[in-house]
Amino acid sequence: MRIAIISDTHAGARNSSDIFIEYQRKFYEEVFFPYLNYNNIKQVIHLGDYYEHRKFINFKALHENRKQFLEPLRKFGITMDIIPGNHDCYYKNTNELCSLKELMGYYTDCVNIIQKPEVRDYDGCPIALIPWINPQNYSDTMKFIETCKASIVGAHLELDGFEMMKGVINTHGMSAKVFERFEHVWSGHFHTKSTRGNITYLGSQIEFTWADCNDDKHFHVFDTETRELISVRNHITIFEKVIYNDSENDYFNVDSKIFKDKFVKIVVASKKDPFMFDKFVDEIQQAGAYEIKIAETFQEFAGENVNLNETVAVEDTTKLLDDYVDAVDTELDKDVIKGMMRNFYVEASNLEII
Repeated sequence: MRIAIISDTHAGARNSSDIFIEYQRKFYEEVFFPYLNYNNIKQVIHLGDYYEHRKFINFKALHENRKQFLEPLRKFGITMDIIPGNHDCYYKNTNELCSLKELMGYYTDCVNIIQKPEVRDYDGCPIALIPWINPQNYSDTMKFIETCKASIVGAHLELDGFEMMKGVINTHGMSAKVFERFEHVWSGHFHTKSTRGNITYLGSQIEFTWADCNDDKHFHVFDTETRELISVRNHITIFEKVIYNDSENDYFNVDSKIFKDKFVKIVVASKKDPFMFDKFVDEIQQAGAYEIKIAETFQEFAGENVNLNETVAVEDTTKLLDDYVDAVDTELDKDVIKGMMRNFYVEASNLEII
């Protein structure tokens, strides 16, 4: 038996932006369901954060998600087992009021909502499914983890020491040691894929913010017989970053079609020919880019206590923040400042509205 595993789909993402609704549609219609149908996969496990907002959803986003995902599940005879993630729960200290229960009532024939930890049998392979852990269910969940008879876990976890996004390490949450006895632990929650020991964060299937740019996105398929977990790449992207250097490259003959339906960031390493640069930007606009951002210099943020030089990076936001903190003349702990800045960056990325 083969099972498709997804997580962090965030229906209604980016303030229920029409752009991201369309982007999600492309993934489901052009990548996800064609793969499942071609390979005759009839079981899906969703590891939480199905919806974006804990307290509300835009009716258009809800309607489109039903057309894009829930109706095809029913049409193709596919069953989904789903656990709540933190974004699916109204309160932060309990999973009791859960958007999955409130919004999926018409799809109970093909959707099983798992509110409490349980072991489900998939063709002789037991998998423990663990919803988002909160103060109310913590004690019962810990007992379940200690006693459940399964070697594989699917969950929505916040573990210390794993990447929240590429290059940004989470510094709080549960210890991974809690799950040492299991063969494999697969988790949603963090949007970049990473593995440490027996624990794998599977990452999101699509891009949501600039932090996802150039970070390959996948859904996964587990074979219960071979116990192999394979990654299926989603090649549809929405963020495109260009390192512009006209000292080394000619931008008069660039194929601008790759920028259609993309958010584009141009990081200027060298701009010797202003005419070439302006023409390049104009071609990207005419190609149908959603938005163009240009990063040329960090000098405007310099002050008397900031010693900036040409080594400051602007191509990566987290690297830029670290470089800026390193350039500040202060007796404060720079590692603490960097951690705070990265946390602010994570919050800002999640709140950004297009």
